[in-house]
Amino acid sequence: MLFGISTICRSAGSCRPSLFVAYNKVCTSQYFVWYIVLLPLVASRINMETWRAVKLTSAWLGAQGIWLLVAYLYEFRGWNTFLHMFLASLLFLFMVFYLIGLGLGDVEDITVKGLNIVKKCSRVHLEAYTSILCYGLDKSKLEEFYGRPVIEADRTAVEQNSEEILKGADVEDVALLVVGDPFGATTHADLVLRAKQSGIQVRVIHNASIMNAVGCCGLQLYNFGETVSIVMWLDGWEPDSYYDKIAGNKNSGMHTLCLLDIKTKEQTVENMMRGRKIYEPPRYLTCSEAAQQLLTICERRSEKGEAPVLNENTMVVGLARVGWDDQKTVYCTLKEMASLDMGSPLHSLIIPGQTHPLEVDLLDTFRLPEKSVN
Repeated sequence: MLFGISTICRSAGSCRPSLFVAYNKVCTSQYFVWYIVLLPLVASRINMETWRAVKLTSAWLGAQGIWLLVAYLYEFRGWNTFLHMFLASLLFLFMVFYLIGLGLGDVEDITVKGLNIVKKCSRVHLEAYTSILCYGLDKSKLEEFYGRPVIEADRTAVEQNSEEILKGADVEDVALLVVGDPFGATTHADLVLRAKQSGIQVRVIHNASIMNAVGCCGLQLYNFGETVSIVMWLDGWEPDSYYDKIAGNKNSGMHTLCLLDIKTKEQTVENMMRGRKIYEPPRYLTCSEAAQQLLTICERRSEKGEAPVLNENTMVVGLARVGWDDQKTVYCTLKEMASLDMGSPLHSLIIPGQTHPLEVDLLDTFRLPEKSVN
């Protein structure tokens, strides 16, 4: 082996470098160095354990590199250029897809870590349908605060065309901004899964969401049971399965956080059939409407002979615009909530279970004053 290397060196010294390199490319694999340089990029797309990839690569390099190295040092004119190219290629190993929570209130609620990442990313997308941006967080305010453009991603982009968001995330840093916490919606968990299946590194930057900020009403977080979503009733479509989950929590003495329905960028059946991208105005279920639906369900269950867990005197908590400057919290009966105007969205409704004396004392500070129901 040593004799072979010395022979190559003497041959290289006795002829012009360009001729030697040309001869080498004809007789051997001319893509050897590009294999090395692009190795990190290729490795991110192969589903293989790291140790096995390193073992196979080392074996290949050991066999090929010993006698090809001299030739390619001539082509790249020394170690420095060769080494710099390889080190630069290693940057591909550190490209990441970021999911960044924005919090609840305004543009300044993003964490310092999240802000620094946003500023360095090549592309930044803004998820704009599992929460709202038209009240406290709009795209223009975010762009002004970040000092960079932001690409808005609607329901179709996130759920059906996620490859467009993830495109290039293996060779450049890409971020998706999410109001609240990234894992406050199952959609984002699915996006993380798709990224990992594509060999893309994922990093999540957490933030506050209604799931933990709900404690602002005085109810203790560890006493909450299953969270439910109350959907907006439509003509001929009035589901009530969420009531059973509320009843289950209530019977177990647990509090229930009810997330209220949001409908943005919805299409009528006619527009969908005609392929027209015409969308209905945004609609947000309010605490009042949710309370009315619950009372209707209670009435229907009573007519069937069931003993309803809730009634018009059940005490509930209404939350509006949590984390904003005009946040509002009201503690009242379900009947009172059904006619109460909590103002602009977003709203959440809480059905308390068994309460601790400290919880009761804090809830009483939000009790609805007399004659304040509209």
